[in-house]
Amino acid sequence: MLDETLLTRTTATAILGIDALFGGDVLDPSGTGRFIADSWFSSEPLPPAYTHPAAAALRKAGGVVAKVPDLAAVDAYLSAVDVAAAVKALSRLAGQAGDLRGAYLSGMADSLQAMWELGQELLGRGPKLDYDRCVVTSTGRPPEPSRPDEKRRRVAELLAKAGYRSGSADELLAAVDAWRADRLVPKKSIAQLADAFIAQLDEGTRRHLLPHLPASLRDVPRANITFLPIADAWFSGSMNYVGRARNADGSPQYEATYEINASLEISVPEFAQLVSHEVVPGHVTNFALTQGLHVAGKLGFEATVLTMNTRGAALSEGIANNAILMAFGVTEVEQLPGADLQLGTLLALLQDDAKNQSSWLTWRQGLPQAEVAATLRRDFLCSAERADKLSGAWGRHPLLGRMYLPAYRAGTEKVAELRRRHRPEKVIPALYNCDGLVDLVTIDQVLK
Repeated sequence: MLDETLLTRTTATAILGIDALFGGDVLDPSGTGRFIADSWFSSEPLPPAYTHPAAAALRKAGGVVAKVPDLAAVDAYLSAVDVAAAVKALSRLAGQAGDLRGAYLSGMADSLQAMWELGQELLGRGPKLDYDRCVVTSTGRPPEPSRPDEKRRRVAELLAKAGYRSGSADELLAAVDAWRADRLVPKKSIAQLADAFIAQLDEGTRRHLLPHLPASLRDVPRANITFLPIADAWFSGSMNYVGRARNADGSPQYEATYEINASLEISVPEFAQLVSHEVVPGHVTNFALTQGLHVAGKLGFEATVLTMNTRGAALSEGIANNAILMAFGVTEVEQLPGADLQLGTLLALLQDDAKNQSSWLTWRQGLPQAEVAATLRRDFLCSAERADKLSGAWGRHPLLGRMYLPAYRAGTEKVAELRRRHRPEKVIPALYNCDGLVDLVTIDQVLK
């Protein structure tokens, strides 16, 4: 019989142990401080893997991804917290947890094991982690390059109809830049524009998603978020789900923040897709519904510590990238209302294809950053700012570049395919964990 207390303690130690090893702080209100563990919204006490003084010292030192890792801090932490043993124990316990839950936990343990070995590599204490294994562990399928040609063709066609004609690759990039420049989001109006899109997208969610979710979830706040501009961020934005605030009756407030790069060059149509991705019915909605299911006793503790570089995270990104389609009740980009929204969505999807391509070119082909950036700019129509960050801070990161960047494209394609094959009343509850906590691979067990 499964010991739930032991499983909770082991899961917490394994996840927060890896998180501390990479310098993450799950309680940091900013995405600049969080890393592997993306949330902690249960009422469980934090384990020694987080609270031990050696953990604070390791977080402060930046973990194994610091420019010069503090080996003394690493060794002090690993002497106090046996991270490797916790990961192995989680894998063993997964076998006792039942088919669906056990498969989810097993996949998470595999990802944590890969991250542990990658940490050893960075410390010079283990071999280089195989790139194929990194990608399979986080997505469930082998790595492959992106294929942007069809999206580029559709972008060129829509741009031409809008008066931005192009014949060559350089002309297409110039046309995209001109289209984007004509529609740039005013930086000082981000919060106001976000509120308008949230209202529109939440209404679409109410119409197209809520009828297929359990009645008990329909009153869960789906978009309790505050937008916070942040200067010189290395990411386009960071959605930080918090979920720890409580009402007077003890019920959660389901709160989140979104830190948006103040220098982000984004058009209004692309911003609409971004809001759907990050807020409703994307990440904030997904996490809030998951918290609601946990509060109702439908999901275990593992649902409250959302973990990056896992197949669960890949599914989450896939839901978020399909969120704009779900909010409008359609399955294809060309079914969205208006050419501008279709263009903005295609450019956003091309950017996620670019994330996968950055990983492929950097870690499989070993190309220098300048060459990768040029490819992302030319072939995937990224802004110069995005091409630089995706090829540099993201793409060359030893963990995110190998395990997380491929997850966006893999998740997007999987969720799109599932939505084409299954009726909304079947696929929507499965995607939002109403039939059990699932990842990019185990969701097939629910939908078969």
